[in-house]
Amino acid sequence: MEELTLSQIDTIGEIANISIGNAATTLSMMVNHKVDITMPNVKVIKKSEVLDDYSNKCVFVQIHYIKGLSGNNVFILEEPDVICMTDLMMGGPGNKEGEVGELQLSAISEAMNQMMGACATSMSIMLDDVVDISTPDVSSIDVESVKAFEKIFSNEADLFVKISFKLDIDGIIDSSMVQFYPIKFAIDMCNKFAVNKEKIPEYNK
Repeated sequence: MEELTLSQIDTIGEIANISIGNAATTLSMMVNHKVDITMPNVKVIKKSEVLDDYSNKCVFVQIHYIKGLSGNNVFILEEPDVICMTDLMMGGPGNKEGEVGELQLSAISEAMNQMMGACATSMSIMLDDVVDISTPDVSSIDVESVKAFEKIFSNEADLFVKISFKLDIDGIIDSSMVQFYPIKFAIDMCNKFAVNKEKIPEYNK
């Protein structure tokens, strides 16, 4: 079973901290509230464990890299958080009631597109290469339905890197944001970062 070294885990955390920090700044401008994201927690899990922390419905955001990196990664957001964030984006008080519909999916897709665009810009600097992403694929999924019938994550041979952050939006949302990388994608990113780290002034002070 392929694992990550402690150095690679530290590298992934370092990249995530900087890139998601820039994404938080972008989100703050979109919701017009202060956004705080904690230092990331990084660990390797089996594919079958990806949805273990979730129940009911959640929103599944898949980001495809089209330049600089090869592969994709996934964010999973709680449905009430998506409803709240999109309400804030539309000038509301942060309502969490209701269900995620097409309007909310469209709004969170635009938010994630801008946030991950900010991440890609940060990663371009850190990896000394142009990193670009496609428009996110966003869908609302019923977790139990996925577990019971589609079994999307049932192949335990595949490992994912789980990166979790605490997300606070001005006391209105106190939740978490979780990102998943296929392990081979994470290792490729670490290798590129290691090669280019010496070229980046902020890492050599």
